[in-house]
Amino acid sequence: MSMKRRLTRREFLLATATAGTALGAGILTWNRWRRPQLEADTFVAAVSNYDADLASVMLSGLRELGVSREEIAGKRILLKPNLVEPHAGRGHINTHPLVVRGAVEAFLHMGASSVIAAEGAGHYTDTLLVLEQSGLRDVLLEDRIPFVDLNQQQGYSVVNAGRYSRLGTLTFPVCLRQVDWIVSLAKMKTHHWAGVTLSMKNLFGVMPGIYYGWPKNVLHHAGIEKSILDINATLRPHFAIVDGIVGMEGDGPIMGDPVPSGVLVMGRNLPAVDATSARLMGVNPHRIKYLHTAADWLGPIDRNRIHQRGENIDTLRTNYALLDFVPAQRGIGEG
Repeated sequence: MSMKRRLTRREFLLATATAGTALGAGILTWNRWRRPQLEADTFVAAVSNYDADLASVMLSGLRELGVSREEIAGKRILLKPNLVEPHAGRGHINTHPLVVRGAVEAFLHMGASSVIAAEGAGHYTDTLLVLEQSGLRDVLLEDRIPFVDLNQQQGYSVVNAGRYSRLGTLTFPVCLRQVDWIVSLAKMKTHHWAGVTLSMKNLFGVMPGIYYGWPKNVLHHAGIEKSILDINATLRPHFAIVDGIVGMEGDGPIMGDPVPSGVLVMGRNLPAVDATSARLMGVNPHRIKYLHTAADWLGPIDRNRIHQRGENIDTLRTNYALLDFVPAQRGIGEG
């Protein structure tokens, strides 16, 4: 009767290491699929035009979302609007100046020690030209609100917490370290590379142009969707407000057409805010790659785990025109 050959010590150690590696991979996979079931609140307001009392609407949203005066009192707030190109008279490209004013008034009313607006426009080296032609400069001057050109700020580098792109570190403008709350004040638009651009994509504009180029070419080469995830995972912004009073459909984020949507969307969790905004546009958030990846890692996008405050999104939904010849928009509709 033959006997089984005994393993040498070397063979035993090799077999043990191989088994341990396989077991470890299994645990990693198991943990990946057992992500925590995150939940979040969002607030949707029906706003027919920009002449409404936007500060009061935002104050109502902040209260509904559990943001107390004590939480804001004494805080330094940075508002990051979406300013893309200097197209005078095309208000559906940029966050409307009166939405910025409303946010300023709301946070000051809640006791913020200071509020500033800051942006690093993606397509132009002259952010101040975009600021002027968007109409925001006049509002900020009238309200005596400081503006910071993030494109020209010196930066500080941190480890890329998202690790989806090949970028090992991310460089942010120093003023982000000098504030307590970062608020993404986005515009509701379609996008020819990302499908939709909302509060998460809006944070491309915090990355300084002197480091990342125009239109943030380093991030584009690293992958737009991967960079969106990396920026949000690393920066961890505190709040989002999406201007969907008049949005953009079709060939966004610049060449699309205006669409009166009549909504403002607010929340602490950006993936939840963007998923809600997408549904208001008639877009399935699970078909937006970066939102699908963000789900249960950065925040929930499933409707049954987003606690809706304010208006019913089904009654306010406007189906945005989507372009089949644009790969990022093809097949992303809810239908």
